[in-house]
Amino acid sequence: MKNSIKTFGLVFGLALTLAGPAAAGEMKMMTGPQGGSWIPLGGQLKDMWEKAVPGLAVQVMPGAGIANARGVDEGKADVGFGNSISTVDGLAGKPPFNKPATNICNLATLYPQYYQFIVNADSGVNKIEDLKGKSVTTQQRGNTGELITRQILGVHGLKYEDVKISFVGYSDSVNQMKDGHAVAFALGTQIPAGAVMDLAAARDIKLIDQAGSLDGMKKLNPGYTLNTIPKGTYPKQDKDVKVIGYATHVFVSCKLPADEVYTMVKTLAANTKTLATVAKDIASLTPKGMAEDIGVPFHPGAAKFYKEAGINVQSH
Repeated sequence: MKNSIKTFGLVFGLALTLAGPAAAGEMKMMTGPQGGSWIPLGGQLKDMWEKAVPGLAVQVMPGAGIANARGVDEGKADVGFGNSISTVDGLAGKPPFNKPATNICNLATLYPQYYQFIVNADSGVNKIEDLKGKSVTTQQRGNTGELITRQILGVHGLKYEDVKISFVGYSDSVNQMKDGHAVAFALGTQIPAGAVMDLAAARDIKLIDQAGSLDGMKKLNPGYTLNTIPKGTYPKQDKDVKVIGYATHVFVSCKLPADEVYTMVKTLAANTKTLATVAKDIASLTPKGMAEDIGVPFHPGAAKFYKEAGINVQSH
C-alpha cells in the first residue's frame, strides 16, 4: 500500500511537472483588423517563436492599436501590436485611456506607419477642409486610425458631426468607396496598403497631402512625424505626398519571463527578411532600429538583447 501511495505520488508529481510548462507556454497575441498587415505578421511571429521557445503555444487574435494596449495592460493578452502614439497615450492615461497603463513593456519597433487620406479622384476634394458635408469612412472606434481621423479633422476645424462618418473595417471601407457611398477613406497602415491597391484597381484615386497638419497634430501628441509616400507608390500617383506618420511596434506584458522575452526579440531580429514579405520596410530593420526610443520602456529581457548589440535602452 505504501509503495502504491509512493508510486501515485511520483506519478502525480510528474504530471504536475509536465503540466506546468504547458500552462506557462500559452501566449495570447493581439494583432490588427482584417485586411491589414498585423494579422499576417502575427502569424509569422507565432511560427518563429513557437520554434524558438520549447513548449510555447501562441494564440493569434485580431485587435487594434488602442484595444491591444488595453488588453495587455489588463492581462487579457501577453503580446500586442501597437502604434507608438496610442501606446504612449496609454502609458500617460490620456484619452481614450481611462487610467495610465502599468503593464506594457516595449519589445521592438518594426516599421513606420503612414496615415493615408484617400479620396476618389472625381470627388472635388483637394484638402481636408473640403470634406465638410461629405461621406468619410474610417476604422472602427478604438482603432488608432480612427483616433487620428478624429484628431486631424479637428485640427482643420471639423468634427464628426460635420461629415457623414462610417466606422468599419478596411474591406467594407473599400466597398463603400467603390459603390460611391463614401468619397474619402482614412486609414493608418504601411505603404502600399493592400486595401488602397484594391480600391485603386477599381477607381481612380488621389491622396490628400497633410503637410499643413503636422504642427496641430504634434500639439496633440509629440510622437507624430511627417512621412513621405513616394510618387508611384499607388497607381497614377505622380508626385510625393506628405502624410502624418508614427511607428508600429510590438509590446509585451512586463510580467513575461525575461529569458523568454530575450529569445523572442532575438528571434525577431534574426528573421527580418521573412517578416519583410508582409511589411517590406522590415527588410532594412536592424537592432538599432528595433531599439528606437518611442517613449515606451523596454522589457528587461529585450533590454538584455539590445545591450549585447551595443545599444543601451530604457527598461521597465
